[in-house]
Amino acid sequence: MADLTSGQVSTNAARVYEEMYVPALFGQWPPRLLDRAQLREGERLLDVATGTGIVARTAAQRTGPGNVTAIDVNPGMLAVAKENAPEIAWREGVAESLPFGEASFEVVTCQFGLMFFEDRTAALREMWRVLAPGGRLVVATWDDLEASPGYSAWISLVEEELGVDAARGLRSPFVLGDADALRGIFADAGIGELTIETVDGWGSFPSIEAWVEVDVRGWVLSESIDDAVLERLKDRARVRLAEFVDDEGRPGFRAPAHIVLATKA
Repeated sequence: MADLTSGQVSTNAARVYEEMYVPALFGQWPPRLLDRAQLREGERLLDVATGTGIVARTAAQRTGPGNVTAIDVNPGMLAVAKENAPEIAWREGVAESLPFGEASFEVVTCQFGLMFFEDRTAALREMWRVLAPGGRLVVATWDDLEASPGYSAWISLVEEELGVDAARGLRSPFVLGDADALRGIFADAGIGELTIETVDGWGSFPSIEAWVEVDVRGWVLSESIDDAVLERLKDRARVRLAEFVDDEGRPGFRAPAHIVLATKA
């Protein structure tokens, strides 16, 4: 793909993302975001940069599917999201120009999407605009790459094998790891009263091979690596990432994230 840092993937990659990334990394976070938002039955929720929709699906269990709207710029992600939960209102669009009126939602969530927006400040202003008075905005971003040693080791391997540009796509989810800098982006958007909590998470894949497969086939490298290169990466990873494998052969590693909570007056 032309821009490996944008987080945009094909429909095939989105299917791998849903089948592998969600249970390995992302599925643990929606309850944490929704708990902090104190989402109640009947409240309207907007999930921004919904991906394949794990936050939206979890929210629908709490507030009812008719009260959940989810938006993403990526049609491949949305295609998979619609297949899994057709009862939710899925919308294609950009975070910097949300197609909703002011005060439309009691809760707005954005799980691991802020780092990929072209204009993060504008996106936050839009999320704040569509939030009703008393509404809650909850945003999650990954902590620094160094706080996730498994991914740090894996990305170093990719850089050695495929070069800086390929590794940059895998580094992009971690670019908002500095909590002070993150607070500054919110302040620039006019959101000054907030809390940032750094929460421990855990990444776990069925095997080293599955880990490599999903990071190639389920993310931004999906269209730029052939099978031969993929097998070479697996061979190297079996050695380089062996320290993260438990007695049952499953690799696991810390994956902490920042959760930002702001309440609109």
